Amino acid sequence: MSQLIPSRADHVGSFLRPRYLLEAREQFARRQIDAAALRAVEDRAIGEVIRMQEEVGLQAITDGEFRRTYFHIDFLKQLDGVQSDDPKIVIKADGSEELAPPVMRVIGKVRHARDIQRADFEFLKANTQRTPKVTIPSPTMLHFRGGRAGISKEHYPDLEQFYADVAQAYGDELRSLAAAGCTYVQMDDTNLAYLCDMKMRDAARARGDDPNELPHRYAEFINRVVAQKPAGMTLAVHLCRGNFKSTHAAEGGYEPVAEALLAEMKVDAYFLEYDDERSGDFRPLRFLPKDKVVVLGLITTKLGALESKDAIKRRIDEAAKYVPLDQLALSPQCGFSSSFHGNDIEISQQTAKLQLVVDVAREVWG
Repeated sequence: MSQLIPSRADHVGSFLRPRYLLEAREQFARRQIDAAALRAVEDRAIGEVIRMQEEVGLQAITDGEFRRTYFHIDFLKQLDGVQSDDPKIVIKADGSEELAPPVMRVIGKVRHARDIQRADFEFLKANTQRTPKVTIPSPTMLHFRGGRAGISKEHYPDLEQFYADVAQAYGDELRSLAAAGCTYVQMDDTNLAYLCDMKMRDAARARGDDPNELPHRYAEFINRVVAQKPAGMTLAVHLCRGNFKSTHAAEGGYEPVAEALLAEMKVDAYFLEYDDERSGDFRPLRFLPKDKVVVLGLITTKLGALESKDAIKRRIDEAAKYVPLDQLALSPQCGFSSSFHGNDIEISQQTAKLQLVVDVAREVWG
C-alpha cells in the first residue's frame, strides 16, 4: 500500500466528551465562564484524548472534535453565506430520541472569509509527535437536505457557480491548514450513504433531485475540492448513515453509489461503515482503483460489547475477495461522538475498541 494513510489502524475522529468538558460547555452557555476559560478546559481535555490515542498505538491523532457541538454545523456556519438553525431532538413513540438535522441554507455567496480549523490544528500539532488529522464535513452537506430550495436563487441562479464557490472555499481552508503543516484531512459525508437508503432516495426525488444522478454530481463536486488539494496532503472521505446516541438514520448497501464513490471520486482513501447488516456486503468494493485505500469500519461505536478478533479477521478476509489486502485498513465504523451528546457506551469501552483496532491491524498486516 502506498503510504496514503499513516497506519493500517485508523479511526473516524470524534470521541466521547469527559463530564467536566460538558459541564464547562453548560457553564459557557449560561455565561458563567467566558470563551477563554472554556478553551482552557477544552485544551485540557484534548491533551488527555491525545495521550489516550497514543497509548493505544494509533498513528493518526485527532482532537476528538472536543471544540464542536456537532460534527458539521460548527464548521459550515463559519463560511460566509451559510445559515443554519440548531438540530432538534425528537422523542419518538417508543420513547427513544432522534436527531432532526437542520437544513443548511445558503443565503448569500459562499466564501472562506476566515481560517476555520487552523488554530485548533496548531494546538493539536503542538501536542503530538504523530500525524495530526483534521476532520471536516463534506461540501455536499450544503446541498443534500435542502436541494435547490435551500440555495438562494438570487445569489445562485445557476447551481454551477454554487459548486464552484463552495469548492473554492474548501480549497482555501485546505491551503490554510497546509500552511500550518497539516497533511491529513478527512471529510465526513452522510449524503452519499443516505442515497443507499430507499426512503432517503424517495425524499431526494420529492425535492426535485434524481437519486441516480446525485452520486455522480457529488463525486464531481468533491473532485473540485480534490483538484485544489495542496501537494503532500492526504484527503479521505468517511460515509456515515447517522450517528446520534447510538442510533442511525439510514440503511442499505453501497451498490447505488459505489461506482461514483469509488471509481469517479478522486480522494485518496475511504472510511466505509461495515459494522452490521445495514451496510450490505463487500461486493461494491470491486470498483476501487488500484491507487486508493478503503478503511473498513468493522468495529461498531454504537454498542459497548467488544467484537472478537476472529470475527473481525473473517470480515477482512471477505472484503479481500474484492480488494487486495494491501489496499485495506481497519477502523471503527464511525466516530464515538458525532455530536456532544455521544453514543451510549463508556469511555473505557471506547478505549478498548480502539485497542482492538490496533491489535487486529497489527496481526493482519504486521
